[in-house]
Amino acid sequence: MTLSQYSSGTIAVVAMELRQRLRSRGWYIMLGIWFALIALVTTLTWFSWQAQRRYQSEYGGMGPDMVVQGPGPLIFEAVLAFVLLFGLLVAPALSANAISGDRSAGTLAIMQVTLLRPGQLLWGKFLASWIAALAFLIVSIPFLIFGIAQGGLGAGHILVALLMLSLELGVVCALGVGISALANRPLFSIVVTYLTVAALTFGTLIAFGLGMMLSNGTVKANQTYYKGMEIYQGEGQIDQPEIYPSPPRPTDITDENDEYACYGPLVEQPAPRSERVAWMLSMNPFVVVADSIPYPERNAQDQMYSSTGFFESISQGARYAQAGPEGTYQCANGKVATQYLDKQAPLWPLGLGLQLLVTAGILILGWRALRTPARKLAKGTRVA
Repeated sequence: MTLSQYSSGTIAVVAMELRQRLRSRGWYIMLGIWFALIALVTTLTWFSWQAQRRYQSEYGGMGPDMVVQGPGPLIFEAVLAFVLLFGLLVAPALSANAISGDRSAGTLAIMQVTLLRPGQLLWGKFLASWIAALAFLIVSIPFLIFGIAQGGLGAGHILVALLMLSLELGVVCALGVGISALANRPLFSIVVTYLTVAALTFGTLIAFGLGMMLSNGTVKANQTYYKGMEIYQGEGQIDQPEIYPSPPRPTDITDENDEYACYGPLVEQPAPRSERVAWMLSMNPFVVVADSIPYPERNAQDQMYSSTGFFESISQGARYAQAGPEGTYQCANGKVATQYLDKQAPLWPLGLGLQLLVTAGILILGWRALRTPARKLAKGTRVA
């Protein structure tokens, strides 16, 4: 079979699946509800930023022109988090019964006796469910563009975010189709697909936390001297408390910044070796999307006057776990630990690669289950 013949069979399956979805009125109702929910999230985020701005100008001593960060990053991340969260809930519903539903209805065997190969059937079902999931992502694009238009972010943010969201939806759809090919009942395939998505979203966090408890180790670090530290005596008047002078400045300082200095000999300190289990955290869909977005570079002033968003905080947390105690422990190896880790070694390629590896394994098993003639069938399996 040539490549054109193989692709034409796959396209035929995709067209058949999409026609069935487009005939359903519920499909358009779901898109309308999705659009209304994202519009509601965007509106509430906008008004919450306006309320926070008024509060800062009235009680925080900041004028309207002193607000450092506009509403753009807040709206963008709120919409992005909503789309990713509910996309992970919608995608299994669009793919988990793609094959098991046909098997239960007795129409799968009719397609298997045609000239269609198992791979064509599998790829067609996957592409159709992925296209259906991308329709929900396309509906959310105007709101992401609205967040970008408010300032504070560049066009690269929305392009990378849309690309990574598309890939994550594709991974979930591929998992659903593969599990659907292995399962005999639609309910079983849907439940297992949702459990798999839950394992990627929440199970990776639990596994990382348990792995941290088992990854105890040590790091060489010296002592910390905090600058400008004053000790208040408990006794004395409230308006004029007695103050002890700050400790004398050490002479054997190895490194320092504006807040503290490292001094003294290096001593083994207990610290969890988070870099050993960071790969578990990298498989989380939120970590993959958050770590791939190109955030603007932040200097010391930006870190002081502007807060990091939800996805940027996730990216920084993952990079802290990847760096381990050598990069995050205070005075590790006699060096000051940085508060903001630059994107020198991204973590998202590892996480996406592991997701694709697991997905490929499930699809291969699903392809083997679709081969004909079937040597063994489970009890109660409907053929036609």
